[in-house]
Amino acid sequence: MVQYNPPPQPSPATSAGEGTKQLAVYIHWPFCKFKCPYCDFNSHVRENIQHQDWASAYLKELAHYRTLTGERHIESVFFGGGTPSLMEPETVEKVIDAIDELWGIPQGTEITLEANPTSVEAGKLEGFKSAGVNRVSLGVQSLRDTDLKKLGRQHSAAEGIAAVKLAAKIFPRFSFDLIYARPDQAPADWKQELAEALQYAGGHLSLYQLTIEEGTQFHTLHARGELKVPDGDAGATLYEITQEMTEATGLPAYEISNHAKPGDESRHNLVYWRYGDYAGVGPGAHGRLTLQNEKRATRAHRAPELWMERVRQNGHGAHEMEVITADQRAREMLMMGLRLMDGIDLAAFATETGKDFSAIVNLKRVKVLEEEGLLEETSARVAATRAGRQRLNAVLAYLLS
Repeated sequence: MVQYNPPPQPSPATSAGEGTKQLAVYIHWPFCKFKCPYCDFNSHVRENIQHQDWASAYLKELAHYRTLTGERHIESVFFGGGTPSLMEPETVEKVIDAIDELWGIPQGTEITLEANPTSVEAGKLEGFKSAGVNRVSLGVQSLRDTDLKKLGRQHSAAEGIAAVKLAAKIFPRFSFDLIYARPDQAPADWKQELAEALQYAGGHLSLYQLTIEEGTQFHTLHARGELKVPDGDAGATLYEITQEMTEATGLPAYEISNHAKPGDESRHNLVYWRYGDYAGVGPGAHGRLTLQNEKRATRAHRAPELWMERVRQNGHGAHEMEVITADQRAREMLMMGLRLMDGIDLAAFATETGKDFSAIVNLKRVKVLEEEGLLEETSARVAATRAGRQRLNAVLAYLLS
């Protein structure tokens, strides 16, 4: 275990009930070897990384959040990025040990690390398991070499499959990602590729429809007409293929882009979608914390060097926290919860916002969406149907306008 001085006790103003509230911890590793042309995440390419300095900075910011939250029940830990598999296993171990020292990590807590399936990074999986990671999420993205090149990936399809097989041997739970609706992708091609992927899938699979994000190389190429992706109707066809094939294989969608066997859902991501509390640690990381009976938004400086400097100066790299109003909480809860197949628990909605669902959303509009087959409502919850999840942006715009 890492030697770590206990942090100061939280302010007495912290609500007594918050000590029992669950908390997820997200660690953002901001570095990649290359910047993928479709990616708008906060990721940066650096030649030299001082891993000991980064470990120290993470530990300082974790201690800062412990002073804010007080005692909490740790629900999950997630190393995201960037490319966290570029971290040294020793750094990962120090972070996990620090979280355990600060809050305590219950036995069986999900601890996930995102990894790229290059041979070098896959070779570190045993080290990550020894560090305390018990679940990995592999960014395979495609099982076709030509498309991997288009996506700017640095591994081959064979390396991707080998990494998935290796993860299945090392970890009790694993997942991998694929991107569909890629340039020039035909339905028959996706059916074949997805069928291959399902042969290697364990209990969880993430299948993301390619979106063109501003600020990316793909956005520039698309604007010039040099990159063509499936249009709305073609994308809808690929989405339906995805749902039908995963359901038939026992991996139904529990969220728009995530599929799992019952009980094997990503516990960490469920915290986000159910509007739970999470501490975001590292450059550009966001968080949501219930403090003094108020929901607060946290946001860290994006630039790695600036974040590091702020940690040295202040013990953390975050901007000033913002209080989220009840109406804002309701909107955020709607936007996140309707992504889930199970939708939004109305009792939890009322507890979180202090308002009944009907005080936030026009029930006549809910009825219209129900009649169109896009929403389902009971006395206990409201959920988007499969058709509604496919058109969720339009559903939300109608509900929240």
